[in-house]
Amino acid sequence: MKLKNDSVKFLLVDDKEENLVALEALLRRDGLELLKARSGDEALELLLVHDVALALLDVHMPDMDGFALAELMRGAQRSRHVPIIFVTAAPQEQHREFRGYDAGAVDFLFKPLDPRILRHKTETFYQLHRQKQQLEETLHLAETFMAAVGHDLKTPLNAVVLGAELILMNPTSESNRKTAERLKASSRHMQRMIDDLFDLARARLAGGIPVSFRPTDFLHVVRRSLTDLEATHSDVKITLSERGGATGEWDSDRLYQVVSNLLTNAVRHGTKGRPITVRLEGSEDDVTLAVHNEGAIAEDVREHLFDPFRSSSQRRGREEGLGLGLYIAQQIVLVHGGTLDVETSPVTGTTFRVTLPRRPPAPPS
Repeated sequence: MKLKNDSVKFLLVDDKEENLVALEALLRRDGLELLKARSGDEALELLLVHDVALALLDVHMPDMDGFALAELMRGAQRSRHVPIIFVTAAPQEQHREFRGYDAGAVDFLFKPLDPRILRHKTETFYQLHRQKQQLEETLHLAETFMAAVGHDLKTPLNAVVLGAELILMNPTSESNRKTAERLKASSRHMQRMIDDLFDLARARLAGGIPVSFRPTDFLHVVRRSLTDLEATHSDVKITLSERGGATGEWDSDRLYQVVSNLLTNAVRHGTKGRPITVRLEGSEDDVTLAVHNEGAIAEDVREHLFDPFRSSSQRRGREEGLGLGLYIAQQIVLVHGGTLDVETSPVTGTTFRVTLPRRPPAPPS
């Protein structure tokens, strides 16, 4: 498989040009790009624009030594996971090695460098980065394929739904009517699954789920979702309360997805026969939605609750859906600049809490 970006990048940092030239000569190979910096400041500038598979840092440099540079790298989100190998001409001293490992080093190399040791130690990080690139490309292709298949399924599925609705308008028998109702319900469920796949692709490939902000009454959105849920779960008791006002600028259709997913989750996984409580509370700057059901979420499920595909299969089987509902709900809330949290225990039950600012988040600069 051909990668979109098939180069692996190493960062070489040394204040002496001749040392950089020597390192470059020893490491040069096809598919490897060597970035060179003669100071800690130059290195940090390179790290702002390049994804680096490995950094080889000279310990003894003026102004900012290798240990200080490593600590700054570990403090930045973009570079905190870059593996670091320190290069030093000093004799092996245990306290210096401890300091280096505390600063985030994975290894030490001592001058004069043995070319074979240098190549063997750096080859591991080269191969790991290549595997990471291949995995990312495979995931990208899989998600693109998933979105394309979902798009192609929509047209025939819409025809099935339309056919079921036509039969229901003039059923020739009670048996036909029940069959058409089951067909329509199953088709609607499939449509929701396809929509979830589209939203997953948008979230992972297109920079986030699209939203359209407009004045919205959150309470109206919740009531609409409750009405639709009661049509299919008439035996479930749900209480709704609101205080503080629940208006703001949101995408009402996307909020409907969030509320529906949380309510469906409460119905499926809450204690059977026990009521579900929905509360809306508004403050000056934001509005909070809390959906509570009795029963706790198992600890092994809790760790992957918002991971796509994983939470559903860990619960009761794939017949309930793809396991995308909570992931998509979380992504929608994040696009609105809000938070989605969960609290669960056998004593207090489970509460999903959504907090949204009343005004849209500022666009990224």
